[in-house]
Amino acid sequence: MSTDDDLDESLRLIRDSARGIASPGDTRRIRALRFTEMGFDRGTWQAICAMGWPGLRVPEEAGGTGLSMRAYVALAEVLGEGLVAEPLIPAAMAATVLRGKALEALLAGKRIVIPAWQERPNMLGVGVATTVGSRVNGQKCFVPLAAGADSFLVAGRGGLALVAARAPGVRIERQPTQDGGHFGIVTFADAPAEPVAGTLEPAIEEATLATAAMLLGVMERAFALTLAYLRTREQFGRKIGSFQALQHRAADLAMQIALTRASVEAAAAAFDAAAPQACAAVSRAKARAADAAMMVTRQAIQLHGGIGYTDEYDVGLYLRRAMVLANSFGGAAAHRARFAALAAEEDA
Repeated sequence: MSTDDDLDESLRLIRDSARGIASPGDTRRIRALRFTEMGFDRGTWQAICAMGWPGLRVPEEAGGTGLSMRAYVALAEVLGEGLVAEPLIPAAMAATVLRGKALEALLAGKRIVIPAWQERPNMLGVGVATTVGSRVNGQKCFVPLAAGADSFLVAGRGGLALVAARAPGVRIERQPTQDGGHFGIVTFADAPAEPVAGTLEPAIEEATLATAAMLLGVMERAFALTLAYLRTREQFGRKIGSFQALQHRAADLAMQIALTRASVEAAAAAFDAAAPQACAAVSRAKARAADAAMMVTRQAIQLHGGIGYTDEYDVGLYLRRAMVLANSFGGAAAHRARFAALAAEEDA
């Protein structure tokens, strides 16, 4: 069997195992979690940890599985299809930096560690207004599912530090998001911390690409729901999927999905090869995924007609998730600007 065949089989197994937890056809669990205090289920998180997913990018010698970026995006795509609410991408970010007992606790599902690194919208790197050391002072925004964190991995001026979520001087303000989850504004006022060696920048790149893959999964599932509707809904005695105008619109959406898949997979391959253009490829994938996901999910709503606008109908859940993920780890405009800057540097 060739190397390509081995990779294909490995990715198929990852997708199959992911669908055991992230069933795309069952949204009852996701609906039940919307707008709850934590926004996710600890029991499901334990199952995710039992699968080893938070340590997927952690080297084997450090206790992880050390799989490729292509494996990570394959997993993230299925989680997007299933609208999985649990904070895998943030926890996986932290796992790539942590070591020792802190990493062991995270990988075992005993503690959920969420990175806190942004200080304003569309930051593509670590904010340095926050001071980090044995004490942490400052404020971080857009901290995903902050109310469910046991600890925060805070990045700022001075490096990284681990801060307990309930430590003195830590205050969390929840801001609900469209999909029923939340971001946190986390304020640190001389909060006691444990300094952590390393840097968060490589983990941010990985998380950005994984988010693009989740967007791919979101749009794929929304499109599948739409195709099923077009094939069953009748108007004027005909299935509406037989109307040429709707067929053209569906073909346009299929093209957007195909182009996004190509971009995400190319970026993952560049990342695995440590190619010089990997960061530019990540920005290209995220920009395309953000724009395409918003187009596909909005069109899915319209193609469903009036029922698509009701909260009870599942297709709307995918638009709401796309609205949140499209701006996570930088929106399309920010990544287009970074792509242009990196391309200009390469040409210089």
